[in-house]
Amino acid sequence: MIFWASVFYHYVEGWSWLDSIYFSVVTISTVGFGDFSPETAAGKIFTMIYIIVGLGIFVTAATTVADTILSQSDDKADD
Repeated sequence: MIFWASVFYHYVEGWSWLDSIYFSVVTISTVGFGDFSPETAAGKIFTMIYIIVGLGIFVTAATTVADTILSQSDDKADD
C-alpha cells in the first residue's frame, strides 16, 4: 500500500519520491505530522480512501498478531 500511495502522490501531487514515501508512511501509521497535505481534489479523495483502507488492514494485521501470540500462550498453559 505504501508503494502505490507513494507513486500516486509523486505523480498527482508532484512531490519528490522521499516526500511521497514519507507522507504515505506518516499517514498510514496515523501519526499525521501535518507538514504535508494533498492540494489536489484527487489527492484529497485518494488520501481519505487510503486512510480508511489502511486502518482496516492495520487493525486486521494487529488482531492476527495478537491472536497468534495469545494462542501460543494458551498452548503453553495447556502443557
